[in-house]
Amino acid sequence: MTCAACVSRVERRLTRIEGVTAGVNLATGRARVVHPTGVGAAELIACVERAGYTARLVRDRGAEDAEPPAEDADRIRLTLVAALSIPVIVLSMVPSLQFRDWQWLCFMLAAPVATWGAHPFHDRAWRGLRHATATMDTLVSLGVLASFGWSAYALFVGGAGAPGMRMPFSLTASAADGAHVYLEAAVGVPLFVLYGRFLEGRVRRRTGSALRALAELGAKDVWVRRDGTEVRVPVDRLLPGQEFVVRPGEKVATDGIVLDGRSAVDLSLLTGESTPRETGPGDPVIGAALNIGGTLVVRATAVGADTQLARITALVAEAQAGKARSQRLADAVAGVFVPCVLTVAVCVLGFWLGAGAAAQAAVTAAVAVLVVACPCALGLATPTALMAAAGRGAELGVLVRGPEALESLRRVDTVVLDKTGTLTSGQMRLAETALASGHSADVLRLAGAVEHRSEHPLGRALATAARQRYGTPLPQVTDFTATAGSGVAGVVEGRRVRVLRPDGVAALPDELRQALNHAEQQGHTAVLAEVDGGPAAVFALGDTVRPGSYRAVHRLRTMGLATVLLTGDRAGTAHAVAGQLGIEQVHASASPQDKAEVVTALRTAGHTTAVVGDGVNDAAALAAADLGIALGTGTDAAIGAAGLTLVRGEIEALIDAVRLARRTLATVRANLVWAFGYNVVLIPLAAVGLLNPMLAALAMSLSSLLVVGNSLRLRTWQPLPRRAPGRAGGRRRAPIAGDPR
Repeated sequence: MTCAACVSRVERRLTRIEGVTAGVNLATGRARVVHPTGVGAAELIACVERAGYTARLVRDRGAEDAEPPAEDADRIRLTLVAALSIPVIVLSMVPSLQFRDWQWLCFMLAAPVATWGAHPFHDRAWRGLRHATATMDTLVSLGVLASFGWSAYALFVGGAGAPGMRMPFSLTASAADGAHVYLEAAVGVPLFVLYGRFLEGRVRRRTGSALRALAELGAKDVWVRRDGTEVRVPVDRLLPGQEFVVRPGEKVATDGIVLDGRSAVDLSLLTGESTPRETGPGDPVIGAALNIGGTLVVRATAVGADTQLARITALVAEAQAGKARSQRLADAVAGVFVPCVLTVAVCVLGFWLGAGAAAQAAVTAAVAVLVVACPCALGLATPTALMAAAGRGAELGVLVRGPEALESLRRVDTVVLDKTGTLTSGQMRLAETALASGHSADVLRLAGAVEHRSEHPLGRALATAARQRYGTPLPQVTDFTATAGSGVAGVVEGRRVRVLRPDGVAALPDELRQALNHAEQQGHTAVLAEVDGGPAAVFALGDTVRPGSYRAVHRLRTMGLATVLLTGDRAGTAHAVAGQLGIEQVHASASPQDKAEVVTALRTAGHTTAVVGDGVNDAAALAAADLGIALGTGTDAAIGAAGLTLVRGEIEALIDAVRLARRTLATVRANLVWAFGYNVVLIPLAAVGLLNPMLAALAMSLSSLLVVGNSLRLRTWQPLPRRAPGRAGGRRRAPIAGDPR
C-alpha cells in the first residue's frame, strides 16, 4: 500500500464479505479483521489479493515486527535513478550549460528513468486499472508518462530535436517560445517520489520500532536447574514451575517468584521506573528485567504469551493497529480523492486547450495537477502519530489499548479514583506512637518481637516497623500465646509483653486515652501494648497514602480535571484521605455495583469520566467509564476491563498519560491541517499553471515527510519531572487506616 486510497480500497473489498469488519493501517501495513467463524484466513487473503495486493497472516506479533523490511532493492533503484536524473535536471534548469544536442543526451538518460525507474508506479497503476481503481501510483504514473510522452513527441515531431535548441527553465506551465520538452519533470517526479518514500519508510519504521524493541528485550537463553545441576537452554523451552538461575548482569528469563538470593533488579526498560527494586525470597520478578546485584534463583510462574512482557507487546501492537475517528474521516476522503484529481486534471487540460493556450502549457498544467496531489499525507497523518505515541507510552510505562483510549483521555473532564491500592499503598503501616509516662521508645521493639509470631495484618505491620527501626533479628520470644480477636502475649528479655485491642481497658493514662481518641478521629486502628502488666504505649496503624498521590491529584486539578474519590472503605477513612489530598467529592462504603452506578450517574450528568483502579471490585466501574485506567500492579480483572494500563503501578504515571494524549491529539490535528491544507492550496496553483511538474513532485514528497517527521517528534516527548507541586506535594505522608480491599 502506498496511500490512503489503498487503505480505503482494501477495506471496501474486505467488508464486502458478509459479517466482516476491517480496519487497515497504512503506517503499519496491517489489517485488523473481525470475521464470522465460517470465514477463514485463506478467504480473507484471497479477497485482498483480488484487490491487487498481497497479504499474509501475522501469527507472532513480536517476531514479525522484529525484522525490519529490506531496503536494499529500494536503495539500489533510488541510487541509479538519481545518477541518471541529476544531469537531466541540471541541464534543463541551467540554459548556460546546454550544449549542441544536449536534449538528445537528456532523452537517453531519461528513458530508463521513465520506464525502469518508475516501474513500481506503472506496475501498481496497471494493477489498479485492472481492478477499476486508482491510487497515488496512478497519479505518479500518468504524470511521468505524460511528461515523457510529450517530450518524445516534441523531439521527434515538434522540432525540439533540432541542433542548437536552447530551452530556458520555467517555474510555471508557461513555456517559452519554440519547442519545449519536459524531461526534467519526467525524471524529477520518480526521483523525488522514490526518495520521499525511501525516507518516509525509514522514519515510519522508527515510529513503529516499539514492538521491535519489546521483542528484543527478553532473554534468549536461561540457566535451568535440573537434578542439582544447571543446564543452559533456549528460553522458549522453559516451562512453568521450573527453577532457573539469574546471575548478575543477566536478564530475568520470564515472570517468576524469587526462591533464594537477594539483588537489585532494574525494571526501567519495562516500566520506566528509574530506581532499581530490591528483590528477595518471595518477591515477584518480571521477565526481561535486568539483575544488577547478586545471584537469584527463580521459579517460573508464566512463560511465552502469558508473561507481562508478552502482554505489553500485545497491547502496543493493538494500539498501533487501531484507527482513530479522525483517521477514518481521512481514509473516507482519500477513497474518492484520486478519482476527483483525475477529473480535475482532465478538466484543466480541456480548459487550457479551449482557452487557446499552447498544447505544451496545457499538458504541463495537467501533469502538475496529477503530481502535486498527495493522499499519502492524509493516510499517514494519524497512524504515524499514534504509533509514535504508543511506543513512547510503552517506554514510560503507559500502555494504551488503542487510539480510542487516547481520544477518550483527551476529552476526560472528571477522574474517579479508587483509594486502597491506588491512592494508598494497600498495606497497614505504623502511623503514630504514644508512650505512657516512664516508658521509652524501646516498647516498640518489645511489641514488635511479640507480633513477629503473629499472622494478623496489624501484627505484621507492627513487627515490620520494629525491624525497620531497630534492625534484625528482633529479640527471642518465649511463652508465646495468641488469643483470637484479642491479641498476643509473650516473654521478651525477661519482661511480660502483651499487645491487645484497647476495647474494654478502663484504666489508661490520660496521654494514652488522648492517643486513642485521636486515632479514632483520623480513621486509624489503635492497639495497646502492656509491659509487665501495665499500659506502656498506644500504636496507631493505618494504610499509607502513596507519596505520588499528592502530586498526581494536585496536577490533575491544575490541568482542569475534577477528582472524585470512590472507595469501598468506611466513610471516616475515605474523608481523611480526601482531606489530605484535596479531593472534595467522596463516595465511601461503595460496593462494586455502587461504584458502577456512581460512574454511570456522572456520565449521565454530562461528564466524561476516567476511572482509576486496581482491584477486582473496580472492574465494573472501569468498564462503565468512558475510559478505564488500571494500575499494572492490580488484578488481571482490572487490567482486562481498562483501556489504559499504568505499568509502574504509580498514580503519577496518569499525569504522563494525560499530557501524552493531549500532545498526540494536537499532533494529529496539525498533521491533518497540513495534509488537507497542502492539497487545497497547491492543486489550484497547479491548475492555473503556476507550478512546474518537477517542483510539484518535490512538494508532494515533502508533504508526506513533514507529516511523518512531525509525528516522530512524539518519540522524544518528555514527562514532567517528579517534584512536589507547591504545598500540596510538600505535605508529609500520613498513614490512613483502611480495609485493604
